[in-house]
Amino acid sequence: MLDGDLRKRVAGATVHIGNTRLRANRSGIAAVRLAPRTSLVRVAAPGYSSASAWVNFRRKPSFIFRIYQPSLQWTMYGGDPAHSGVHAGPRLRPPFRIVWSLAHGDLVEFPAVVSDGFAYVANGRGTIRAFSMRDGTLAWQHPTRTIMASSLGIWGDKLVAHGMGDGRVRVLDRRTGRLLWSRRLDSGIESSPAIRYGVDYFGTRRGRVYALNLRTNRVRWVYESGAKITSSVSLAGRTAYVGNYAGRVIALSTSTGRRRWINSVNGRVYGTSPVAYGRIFVPSSTGGSVTAFSTRGRRLWRFSTGSYVYSSPVTWGGRVVFGSYNGVLYCVSRSGVLRWRVRIGGAISGAPVIVDGVAYAASFGDRTVGVDVRRGRVIFRFPHGRYVPVSGNGGRLLLHGYSRIWAVEPRRR
Repeated sequence: MLDGDLRKRVAGATVHIGNTRLRANRSGIAAVRLAPRTSLVRVAAPGYSSASAWVNFRRKPSFIFRIYQPSLQWTMYGGDPAHSGVHAGPRLRPPFRIVWSLAHGDLVEFPAVVSDGFAYVANGRGTIRAFSMRDGTLAWQHPTRTIMASSLGIWGDKLVAHGMGDGRVRVLDRRTGRLLWSRRLDSGIESSPAIRYGVDYFGTRRGRVYALNLRTNRVRWVYESGAKITSSVSLAGRTAYVGNYAGRVIALSTSTGRRRWINSVNGRVYGTSPVAYGRIFVPSSTGGSVTAFSTRGRRLWRFSTGSYVYSSPVTWGGRVVFGSYNGVLYCVSRSGVLRWRVRIGGAISGAPVIVDGVAYAASFGDRTVGVDVRRGRVIFRFPHGRYVPVSGNGGRLLLHGYSRIWAVEPRRR
């Protein structure tokens, strides 16, 4: 048994081959004498997702079975339903070495999502691609024939995609790319999927917020916000939070869609608002600021940059990190006090991402920079980047350029 991300053997896994039950030894090996035939192999281990596969023992008397830790997968935009922008599982820090790279034929504005050894990304032309995290090999591609400007969402063995050009929600088989079903709900969707308990929460260009039950393909509820929504919905507890182009910040019940509270900021909300420390941090593009509210709707503070803030803030270690069109990456405390600022070189439009205490940001200067969040010191530079900086899993990060993705891993490996 092998950890598919960390490439380490997994001891103590329970293995079922047909009706035979085995236990992997300290070297991750489970051995038994079997008749040479095709059997169903099922594997389970603490901290790992269970997995199964049919194996022809006549052709493969021995084989490597890869299993994966859910905590190391990157299944949605922002890393979690609260859109903290932090991947808490991986322990990956610079310096890195490039393992492989793959071109995607058009703009990659939003990050790839990753699970069980494969990454999934949509380009500006609406082509969805699946590729191996091990060697970058293309597994499949699915043309949607519409513009896409959001991340995909992983829901079990399925993939959820939102169409900006046609307002459709598509659900694909993650292994084959086959379209399972689609439904048109609006004129356009730029929100990335926020999936929890089989329900997809998102906003639309017409200003509606939807809760769509992915199991039944039925709308659970709809809320009319009154203005265009491009941000993703952030979920915390039983509340969904979202901002719109009228500068309104809205908190809704996740079960009924009933409004809990509404407040406003000093300009339209383009980016996503993460929830952390009992607060929600709202970026204002035209207002050039980030405003903090309590999760009950009380305005706490505002930090102004003097330039557009399209960038979604990210939160880690009691700090909030965000970029501005003035080319500066900011870090403030949860109370709004400036901790550090780093000039990246080029306007920052995409959201930063924090992995293992390093904040990565890409800019229109066609570069990606990594900053140690605690010290505010630049410890990584990469000569490509545009919108989104990174995603990845427990073994490798994916650096995103304008239309190409690079897989990197720490040099010590």
